[in-house]
Amino acid sequence: MENIDEKEIAAKIEMMLSIVNSFIKVVSDENTALKANDIKLIKALYEQKIKTVAAYRSLCGFFIKNKDVVSAYQSSEKEDLKKASVELDAQLKQNEMLLKTRMDAGKAVMNTFINIAKKTNAAQATSYGAKGAYTPLDNSRNALAFNRTM
Repeated sequence: MENIDEKEIAAKIEMMLSIVNSFIKVVSDENTALKANDIKLIKALYEQKIKTVAAYRSLCGFFIKNKDVVSAYQSSEKEDLKKASVELDAQLKQNEMLLKTRMDAGKAVMNTFINIAKKTNAAQATSYGAKGAYTPLDNSRNALAFNRTM
């Protein structure tokens, strides 16, 4: 393990606190946008979320690598970081629930479209057997394509 002084630990904790607070803001804004179904804002936040996650992950390496030294270090900023981490965890859980709900709702809508298309197609389709001869209707192998963008 490297020789780390208290100034470096304090600087890393302050940096991590800043990143965690930024992460909370981005996830909170995304949660609000998901609740309001504001697709433009969700798209706008995506790049910021990716950058914040990358910064968070890169700094986590320092804390993992030096966990013994960091755990022995005591300061009010460290306590603030713990509190912010609890808030971030709550925001991420809500974000996960909102995203899962949105994906499930999207899947249900797509399944509805697929079933309508299958029923509509069943009445209008022509079916051919293995040797190319016309056979009774068999719509179990219809291909459907949807172009859906968020």
